[in-house]
Amino acid sequence: MKNKIKNVLVITAGIILIMLLGFVPVNRQSSFSLNWGDIGMRMVEAGVIDKVKFESLYAQRGGLNAKNKKLLYDTDNENLTITLENSEVMLNLLWALGLSNKNPILENGPMMDKQYGGAENFASTGGWTLAKGDAMTYYSMHSFIKLTAEQQTLVERTAKNIYRPCCDNSTYFPDCNHGMAMLGLLELMASQGASEADMYKMALQINTLWFPDTYEAIKTFFAFKNMNWNTVDPKKILGAEYSSASGYQKVLSQIKPSGQKGGASCGT
Repeated sequence: MKNKIKNVLVITAGIILIMLLGFVPVNRQSSFSLNWGDIGMRMVEAGVIDKVKFESLYAQRGGLNAKNKKLLYDTDNENLTITLENSEVMLNLLWALGLSNKNPILENGPMMDKQYGGAENFASTGGWTLAKGDAMTYYSMHSFIKLTAEQQTLVERTAKNIYRPCCDNSTYFPDCNHGMAMLGLLELMASQGASEADMYKMALQINTLWFPDTYEAIKTFFAFKNMNWNTVDPKKILGAEYSSASGYQKVLSQIKPSGQKGGASCGT
């Protein structure tokens, strides 16, 4: 009984602490600068992104602002920072990139495993409805980003260690939009000289934007365990123990935060 009361007090104290400090993870901003360049424009020209469909989608959400249109139609997109304001647009842009950029992960990885009946049967492929025609027409078909053998090895290694809380698969198996978008991000970063540490740090930053409620809960859990969110290795947080769907459910079962919302949608 005493232990039960003690656990309740610890959980209550942890919740109060998180409420006071705020849920949003701090000091996790990656210092790596992304150069988006003309990738958006090239994807529009190739048909991976149908600009009419894309703009129509966002017209229902208030429209694309000037900065977001620049990512689609301009070539000068250096020093790109993914923020709360543009994270949804970047999710779709990176999804298109991950889907269409030629990569062995798409051609030889789990996406092509015969047990699943073909790569076209996943949310990350069949769910991409913003292309001109069938999304599979563009699957691993364009060299928007070219990687050296060393960079490809880095992408594969990090992809296998980065999970997302909407499913139990790593980025190496990008069967949903978040996984495919993360693959696109890793390819982009590797091609621009990012280190492995840079990639994990950026991936965690992006996951917290795409799944804010999930990482609020994980941060709360860390507080219960006297773990400092700001000093835990991002690679550890992104692993299956915390960032997979099953890992997150185990975390959630131990903290049971009130008013916990659902996860992010795996659609456009």
